[in-house]
Amino acid sequence: MTTDKHILIVDDDAAAREILSIIVQEWGYKPIEAKDGEEALKRMEKDAVSVVVTDLIMPKLGGLELLRRLKLINPNTKLILITAEGTIDLGVEAMKLGAVDFLTKPIDFKKLKILLDNIYEEEVEMVELDDLDKLLHSGGSFYGLIGRSPAIKSIVGLIHDVAAKDAAVLITGESGTGKEVVANAIHQASPRAMEPYIAINASAIPETLIESEIFGHERGAFTGATDRRPGCFELATKGTLFLDEIAEMPLNLQPKLLRVLEEGSVRRLGGRESIPIDVRIIAATNHRPEEAIRDGTLRKDLFYRLSTVQVELPPLAQRKEDIPLLVRHFIEMYNLKHQVKIKSISRRTKQIFMSYSWPGNVRELRNVIERAVIVAKSEWIEPQDLPPYLTQTTAEQEQMITIKPGTPFSEAEREIILRTLKAVDNNKAEAARVLGVDVKTIRNKLKAYGIADLESAM
Repeated sequence: MTTDKHILIVDDDAAAREILSIIVQEWGYKPIEAKDGEEALKRMEKDAVSVVVTDLIMPKLGGLELLRRLKLINPNTKLILITAEGTIDLGVEAMKLGAVDFLTKPIDFKKLKILLDNIYEEEVEMVELDDLDKLLHSGGSFYGLIGRSPAIKSIVGLIHDVAAKDAAVLITGESGTGKEVVANAIHQASPRAMEPYIAINASAIPETLIESEIFGHERGAFTGATDRRPGCFELATKGTLFLDEIAEMPLNLQPKLLRVLEEGSVRRLGGRESIPIDVRIIAATNHRPEEAIRDGTLRKDLFYRLSTVQVELPPLAQRKEDIPLLVRHFIEMYNLKHQVKIKSISRRTKQIFMSYSWPGNVRELRNVIERAVIVAKSEWIEPQDLPPYLTQTTAEQEQMITIKPGTPFSEAEREIILRTLKAVDNNKAEAARVLGVDVKTIRNKLKAYGIADLESAM
């Protein structure tokens, strides 16, 4: 696959070939010419070309046979056919054989440009996908922790350092940043990896049951305790116990947990014997520990006991360079789950993702991708496949004008005028009405800016 924008133009009419070459060169492409299908095949042996624009009727080897040959040699070659009015049926046949599209003479150059731009954009995206796949499967993922940003690299380094030790770890970060993923990564990278990994969420268990869940109970310890039941500490013996949302644990239970950690033994509810424990403790909270201590929801002594090593996860908005890798990972995951074959997100969708603030962090991104994978109508996730709030938020952001303090007045004025014109589809009269000036002022300003073609200024 090549993204160097070479286009092979095939036509036995030298003048037509030359005109088309000049036009595509103006669009930023690099034309290579051939006078018929046979010469085209020879040129492709020497030059890396992935897009061919060819006339249909030519001596020696016509466009349809060239298409058949190219699909045998390189199925990834994209071909656009140019047909005369009387050969449209052959153009339709070419589409069935794998042509991207066909254009009738005289050529609609606007449509041709759109076709070429779309082909090139998809090629660039496919190259990016190849790069992401290589990165994802050779260092971009560490036991499920996805990313290559400086923040994630730093966290992976810290996990390497702490995993081999039995020190308690406290993971902090906003909801959805991946705290349990980090906890699991620490366990998987540790000598305890082959032993149990038990996770419990202190905010998800009713207060009347959480003590029994953590410490276990004997038969008859309370109403409904018909059998002896080991708690999480016993279940995690020789392994790792992950206490999620530790700041949500009932305050009266926190000193009991601290005692277990200090003494290295646990007593079931209703039991008399202390059971020795050998468990690695990892805790997490989406609260700032200092604030939780100040608010009285987290005991200071328990915090100190749990935070021998502290790992802070940044919000996704602070590591947006990881979004493409995360997207690739989630698409692979949900392709498998839902038995579909989505390639990736389109460039427009990527722009939306990169401009959005992601208050729900990685969890929100994961949910958005799963929804899009399910509803997408093509191999590429488009903006219409996203939840409405995402595209609405982006549209609102695009309508906003950000002007930094100290910006020269002339620059601010220019930005306001051009953005207003864009918002009203370059209608000068409407822009003048919105801005409260006359049309002559708008025209004079554009002339002063040296802008003859508004489209090029946007």
